[in-house]
Amino acid sequence: MQPNIALVALPVPLDREFDYQIPDYLSPSVGGRVLVLFGRQKLVGIVTELKNHSDVPVDKIKPIIEVIDEKSLWPESLYNLLLWCSRFYQYPLGDTFSNALPGALRKGKEAKLSASIEWRLTIQGREQLAIGFGRAVKQAKVMHMLERGPLVQHDITAQDVSTSVLNTLAQKGWIESMVTQPHPIKWGGDIEAVLYKPQLNTEQAIAIASVNSNHGYHCYLLEGITGSGKTEVYLNLIKPVLEQGKQALVLVPEIGLTPQTISRFRNRFNVPIVVIHSGLNETERVTAWLSAYESRAGIVIGTRSALFTPFDALGIIIVDEEHDTSYKQQDSLRYHARDVAIMRANIENIPIVLGSATPALETLNNALTGKYHHLTLSVRAGNALPNTNKLLDVRGLFLESGLSAPLIAEMRKHLELGNQVFLFLNRRGFSAALMCHECGWIAECKRCDAYYTYHHYTREVRCHHCGSQQPVIHQCQSCQSSHLLTVGVGTEQLECQLSELFPDYKSIRIDRDSTRKKGSLEDALDAIQNGEYQILIGTQMLAKGHHFPNVTLVGLLDVDGSLYSSDFRASERLAQLFIQVSGRAGRASKPGEVVLQTHHPEHHLLKTLLVDGYHHFAKEALIERKNAHLPPFTFLTLVRAEANRSDWVEEFLRQVRHILEAHHSFNVGCQILGPTPAPLAKKAGKYRWRLLIQAQKRSLMQQLLRDTTEVIASLPMAKRVRWSLDIEPHDIS
Repeated sequence: MQPNIALVALPVPLDREFDYQIPDYLSPSVGGRVLVLFGRQKLVGIVTELKNHSDVPVDKIKPIIEVIDEKSLWPESLYNLLLWCSRFYQYPLGDTFSNALPGALRKGKEAKLSASIEWRLTIQGREQLAIGFGRAVKQAKVMHMLERGPLVQHDITAQDVSTSVLNTLAQKGWIESMVTQPHPIKWGGDIEAVLYKPQLNTEQAIAIASVNSNHGYHCYLLEGITGSGKTEVYLNLIKPVLEQGKQALVLVPEIGLTPQTISRFRNRFNVPIVVIHSGLNETERVTAWLSAYESRAGIVIGTRSALFTPFDALGIIIVDEEHDTSYKQQDSLRYHARDVAIMRANIENIPIVLGSATPALETLNNALTGKYHHLTLSVRAGNALPNTNKLLDVRGLFLESGLSAPLIAEMRKHLELGNQVFLFLNRRGFSAALMCHECGWIAECKRCDAYYTYHHYTREVRCHHCGSQQPVIHQCQSCQSSHLLTVGVGTEQLECQLSELFPDYKSIRIDRDSTRKKGSLEDALDAIQNGEYQILIGTQMLAKGHHFPNVTLVGLLDVDGSLYSSDFRASERLAQLFIQVSGRAGRASKPGEVVLQTHHPEHHLLKTLLVDGYHHFAKEALIERKNAHLPPFTFLTLVRAEANRSDWVEEFLRQVRHILEAHHSFNVGCQILGPTPAPLAKKAGKYRWRLLIQAQKRSLMQQLLRDTTEVIASLPMAKRVRWSLDIEPHDIS
């Protein structure tokens, strides 16, 4: 009997699916999209079940308007993964599906690759390659890209090349275009480009052999010190996968890490490579997404959201810098890409490699207890020498925009030798606050419990929490004095100070403000590699994964705040940050030096890191976590709530606490802390509170939440507040 009812998951904040009639002339598929009427609006939903009955009266069931997909949008394995995500993270299925789709497909665009423009060299173009291109850097870049064979326009423009450059080259007769219809691409045989390959050391060879010797699902932690050649291990692991005609997924934490990674992979393999990250427009994202599904891409490199890309034949998953907090989604579907990637590898029955110099304590604990295979790289690749680390006690010293005299002297020494210096300061803007010298008034954001950050270049004060901004304030709003001072040091101020201290050396600032323009980060990294800048100033964007062979000195300017944080993860993050930033120094044959300015040189954490290294710190931290009954030895869920009134939020969370404590599975293995105001109690005009649930077993936590979420949602107060669950949170603020 032909099913006449479709169960449809819609992108609405309701944890349920809806019945719709199937007209005789339509044939929807499970996993495919349909267009339906929901209230007065038309929505695109996903069919989850086809059936012949409904508990809703037939006359009240609306018909499906249109079937968009004749078959499922996802392979069965990925579809099952999304079902698991919805259950595990206690998030509505419709919104889960919506989060996994590119924006254009959410709106109902046809999931089909359109004809594309392909570019190739002409005979004149090949002759021109031998002559050269002078100062036409972009033109030269395109010509060298096409030297290895024709490329689709999307793949060229993804490398920060505008269409005007292509048109200019075409007018000169050096390249020509043709329209190509999409078709599956099969690779195999000689997939590796002929080039110099670094000689593997013993540890790298063992790691590669260990992964290749096992078939099916296995999870590996590749713990390698910075500069130990983890990327080379990844490349060697991907090669046999590609030779089998299968595909690889490589996750990186931030867009900033992709340029160098992409370049390394493109130079190594003769297979199509696509990139997926938030910087793509809708068309580019859909093209990349479908290229993987239709076997037109051998390798997908992407940030967190790339995890939900469908593949025709996925063979391996690699999660680079697996400890990075960027893998945790902080809104909507609050998933952790590393954890979901492990589940995906399990469902797909393929290996997954988690790489890091500073593994997350949860990951390390799983490796130490035998749940994951533990592979180590303890030697720097090539002829790179170990760094010299030292603490610089700045108590009592005069600081010029955060720089002490000993550090300035050390910088001068390294610069005079023709090397580069990297200064790490994780605070963008000019200064952390604007204060009145007469009465002490500080410019505060009216919508948040936070101070405005002063931005010198744009002449404005900006809140880094809600994004509100206004022109720079010239007069105290308390005593009307015009004597306003900047308090604290940001990257902008540091840049200004360095231009005065080192007028003969060029400096470059890399943070979220300076790299907003598309392609600006890639250009900046290229300029650094070419030696155009001698002093690098950066936030976390520059601290991870980048290879700067000429950087011989790294200075960490202001990390003391993390030593005494109320967040139990703060020490772990500081340790990871120190090791990652330190790893930017001495990556070639030149010896590196790391200087950490601190007012607390006697602090146990700093001494442990400098003397014994991260692994020793991590083992000590795991013992402390176990004694304190903290993750990974217990499991947390954070209930966040916000509203226009503080008493509403507090009352709602008290009711939530009563519901949870009344549940039959709530026992001695569970504990609830709160409700308490969030550290940032007011943000964007909303009052914020939180409730922390702790359980000894993950299964117990899941059962507790599964049984109570619907009851919580039905509370009258739930209509007055905006609330969310964060399963295994990484930020408890």
